[in-house]
Amino acid sequence: MIEIKHQKELKNIVGDENFHNDKAHLLAYCYDATKERYEPDCVIYPRNEIDVSKILKYCNDHQIPIIPRGAGSGFTGGALPVRGGVILAMEKYFNKILEIDEKNLIARVQPGVVNKHFQEAVEKIGLFYPPDPASQEYSTLGGNVSENAGGMRAAKYGITKDYVMALRAILPNGEIIRAGKKTIKDVAGYNIVGILTASEGSLAVITEITLKLIAKPKCKQTAMGIFPTIQSAMNAVYETMASGVTPVAMEFLDNLTICAVEEKFQKGLPTQAGAILITQVDGNISEDVQWQLKQIEEKFQKNGCEKFQIAQNNAEEENLWFARRNASQSIAIYGKKKLNEDITVPRSRLPELLQRISEVSKKYGFKIPCFGHTGDGNVHTNVMVVDNTDEEQLKKGYEAIEEIFKITIELEGTLSGEHGIGLSKAPFMSLAFSPSEMELFRTIKKAFDPHNILNPGKMGL
Repeated sequence: MIEIKHQKELKNIVGDENFHNDKAHLLAYCYDATKERYEPDCVIYPRNEIDVSKILKYCNDHQIPIIPRGAGSGFTGGALPVRGGVILAMEKYFNKILEIDEKNLIARVQPGVVNKHFQEAVEKIGLFYPPDPASQEYSTLGGNVSENAGGMRAAKYGITKDYVMALRAILPNGEIIRAGKKTIKDVAGYNIVGILTASEGSLAVITEITLKLIAKPKCKQTAMGIFPTIQSAMNAVYETMASGVTPVAMEFLDNLTICAVEEKFQKGLPTQAGAILITQVDGNISEDVQWQLKQIEEKFQKNGCEKFQIAQNNAEEENLWFARRNASQSIAIYGKKKLNEDITVPRSRLPELLQRISEVSKKYGFKIPCFGHTGDGNVHTNVMVVDNTDEEQLKKGYEAIEEIFKITIELEGTLSGEHGIGLSKAPFMSLAFSPSEMELFRTIKKAFDPHNILNPGKMGL
């Protein structure tokens, strides 16, 4: 609990209208997409960098926890105030697109800008910002950088880190730093931009982001392949990606997910299929797009694809994508508690990963629907607990998750492809990192934040 005298001092920095400790605000900022709840002591809306600097310096001097927050859309508890303290809410004032530089193909934005709003702004002038997390309608660019968000277009275009060129950020002691440059090449000094990206708000508070843009492709087309088994679909994925064709997206749904979407929405999906793959290609010449689709179709058919359907217009394209976009909400039919993880393995290990997850499902007696971004090896695996009030079921569910993590690491994969570590995956960090590596992480954290005031309790640090 923050002492009243400290709350008064913090209120003096931002004014009465930007400081809140009433119950409504504390409840509004106590949860994220994990649905776990931890109430902060107060919520502060900084108006500018000077406010942020003063707040951080005061909290650092008095060792008060402070948690930077965007939209609170994260799936691992990264924005939860697990030790109370101050929520630093960036969405109210830090929400402007500062510059779109068409000559140099870059943009400067504040961290509270919503991803989708930014995409729309640059596309109006023929440019393109590819990272498209599922939360793009509401997640902020600051949150995307802090979690290194991905999305369906990552197979071809990469993830957030591939577009972050420079950052302005404020250290816990209140000092303002600039990391990176507007230039394409920059090898002067340590890569502080890389360290701050995916740091989950634990090292500094980001106040400005410089992002790389590219030209918007003129043509695109979407297709769906239906497969008899999930293994045949996974083989098709890595053989396609190794063939010289790089689809924009290569998304999959397993049979459990297909059946869930069909039960909820009645879209005429092939519920007998072992898996479906939804792919998209783009380019500047229609003939090139058609050639890519032809190559993909050949690889799909070689691996047992029973039907290859190409969308002929926007309505058909939206219909093909509907199942993937609504997969997460649909699988709720299988249980009241979803233990959702975003494991990632090399693409060639996908068939083995999905087979072994099936074995975990049988071993523990849980339905485990899987879907995700197989173009980059990223699978969303969901252990569905039927009764979330049954402590024994929950215990078994977490045991199943731990086993899936162990399999992932064995297959040379990672605990998280895009959701981050946060609170929920922190207990499993020792599966992926040696004691020496974890100590290195702690050393970096201490160099930036010696009093551990920024987002404490996350990432196992």
